[in-house]
Amino acid sequence: MNKSRIERDSMGEVKVPTTALYGAQTQRAINNFNASGQPMPKRFVTALLDIKACAALANQELQQISTDMTDAINKAVESLKSKKDLMTHFPVDVYQTGSGTSSNMNANEVIATLANRILEEKGSQDRVGANDHVNYGQSSNDIIPTTIHVSSAIGLERDLIPALEYLSSIIDSKSSQLEGIVKTGRTHLMDAMPIRMTQVLDAWRGQIELSIKRIRNIQPQLQTLALGGTAVGTGINAHPEFSRTFNKFLEQRTGIAFRSAKNFFTHIGSQDIAVALSGELKALAIAIMKISNDLRWMNSGPLAGLGEITLEALQPGSSIMPGKVNPVAPEAAAMAVARVIGNDSTIAVAGQSGNFALNVMLPVIGDSLLQSIRLLSNVSRLLADKAILSFQVNENKLAESLNRNPILVTALNPIVGYEKAASIAKKAYQEKRAIVDVAHENTELSRSELEDLLDPRKLADGGIK
Repeated sequence: MNKSRIERDSMGEVKVPTTALYGAQTQRAINNFNASGQPMPKRFVTALLDIKACAALANQELQQISTDMTDAINKAVESLKSKKDLMTHFPVDVYQTGSGTSSNMNANEVIATLANRILEEKGSQDRVGANDHVNYGQSSNDIIPTTIHVSSAIGLERDLIPALEYLSSIIDSKSSQLEGIVKTGRTHLMDAMPIRMTQVLDAWRGQIELSIKRIRNIQPQLQTLALGGTAVGTGINAHPEFSRTFNKFLEQRTGIAFRSAKNFFTHIGSQDIAVALSGELKALAIAIMKISNDLRWMNSGPLAGLGEITLEALQPGSSIMPGKVNPVAPEAAAMAVARVIGNDSTIAVAGQSGNFALNVMLPVIGDSLLQSIRLLSNVSRLLADKAILSFQVNENKLAESLNRNPILVTALNPIVGYEKAASIAKKAYQEKRAIVDVAHENTELSRSELEDLLDPRKLADGGIK
């Protein structure tokens, strides 16, 4: 039988498992909320713990709580972060009270329990209260928006931006290996003017670099925090210097420069910055989808498709068709970014729930943002390592298609006119002949002139100037 103990809060008594580090308010949340069985992300929880530790340090410096309490709180936080079973102590469902009060109190209670054990071992008479000390100068209403910003900022700085820079470097490295290779360009999925493989990859790299730039542009906003506004933005029960002092300790702890919001009311009553960040993540997701689909199309076949490249064979592609190999890395990336696009819709709807002084969909915003950051970080590296780095170009296939491409006739427009060039292209299509042969029969240009004018490599550089 599972043994329990009695814990008390302002609503009365509640049974809590004997081994649980949390208390009554967390248990009420467990009893009340079981929509998904999914707790808040680990990165959110560890950021919340760091925030509690830095808040204690700030309050100690401002002489609001004792040194012994602060030391105990910080040791409790470090102990928790080192636990392999950390998340068993933070079971509150994502779909909880919209302010995230349950998650805040979960952290307060667990930290207080461990801090009091530390104080008891020291023989101290001090006792840490979940509300009175761990949560001193704070409210769920400023802590949870702060945790969303902090955890997301850490995710961007430590995971996503490095992953995107890695992806960009792999694309650049691969591009340098493909110098001189020209393929048929395509618009509307139809044959178009020639393009160099380096130009194809440079377009991908440009998308990724623009995404990095856009994300960098929003980081300063993300690194502004609501903490210090407490319940509604007025800062009730917080020391006037609490926010500034807290940010000093948080920067020391994370290596990221955080600062107080200029307007606490804005940061508590809305989640516009989170919505904007999600929009940038969606734009990045769409860029990764485009790159993934380009890879899939170029790899298609190998006989009945384009067959321009061969992606690395990662696993058998069919349980019934022997020898079949599929573009699984781009497919995995495409599915991940589909989730990111869905998360953006969730965050947009949740962002509209800023009612008067508080947004009341904070947990799902935090969960969705962090999932998007994690997915994009992981699939950027997956796409780099399992698709772009290792694909092989089928140069014979490229040359075969390129030399028979009637669209090359575009280069003759200035000489023979659009209508004449169109008739040459149509004849080449109908007769399945090389465009240079048909053009030689239907213009006054010499073969050497035509070969020069229709050279795919020159056309990929804009043609003869």
